[in-house]
Parts: sequence; structure tokens; C-alpha cells
Amino acid sequence: MNPIIVYVDDAAYAMPMLQALAGSSHAASSHWLLVACAPRMTHRVSKWVSHRARENWRDKWADKLFAAMLPVMQACGAKVTPVLAKGPLPDLVAELQQAHGTAQVIDARRPKQEAAQAEPAKPAAAWNLPGTLAAVAAFMGLVIDDSLLW
Repeated sequence: MNPIIVYVDDAAYAMPMLQALAGSSHAASSHWLLVACAPRMTHRVSKWVSHRARENWRDKWADKLFAAMLPVMQACGAKVTPVLAKGPLPDLVAELQQAHGTAQVIDARRPKQEAAQAEPAKPAAAWNLPGTLAAVAAFMGLVIDDSLLW
């Protein structure tokens, strides 16, 4: 069997890609390793949530993802193995390739917002300091000029 490793972090985003892959001619003869990549938690979460609670949340999240993804992949008759990533992906890929042989890797994760934008946009609320100072000075000049005329 030809092993194929697929990274997934959002079922709705990855579904069209996986449906197209599952419909291909070599999909049934492949061993699909569906790797769930859970969203990262901020470092501040550790103050409020125990390690066990984080692991339980990650397991429940992966169960929901696999419940949505496995029927699509198994519909074509392929062998599918769900895997939950609990560490760095390069280490996991090396471990999976050692266990299953050289595999093709497909990244079906949703792109990050920072990577999607080629150039970060300037915030709309950002003020230009020289322009703002010039506008304030002009306004003050009008107010002072009007007050001297009365």
C-alpha cells in the first residue's frame, strides 16, 4: 500500500480537497494517515487549565475532526489511520515514515492569516503624526483668530 500523510486542522476547509483525492484512481490502494493538527493554545492557558485538561480537550477536538473526515476517506475503500499530532510535525512525519515507509505528505491545513497576506495592512485607526499636528495647529489658529475678532 502507498502511504499518504495528510495534515488537517479544519474539516470544512480540507473536505473539498480530500473528496477530490478520495475520488482519484489510486485512492483505494493507498494507506491514508490522517494527522489532526489541533489549534495551539496560548502560553497563558497554563495558568488556568491543567495539562490533563488540555490533553482531554485536544482528544475531544480530534474525535470531532475524525468523525467528520473518516467517512469521506473510507467511502472509497481505502485504509485510513487517524493520528493526533502531539508534538512537532517533522518529528511525527519521521516517526510515521519509519513505521509505514516513505510517504507522500499533503498539507490540507487552513492557511494562517499572516501567511495569507503578502503585506500587512496598516491599521485604519493609525494616525499620521505630522498631518495630525498640522490639522490641530490650523484648527487652533482658526479658534484664536475668531476669538480675537469678538
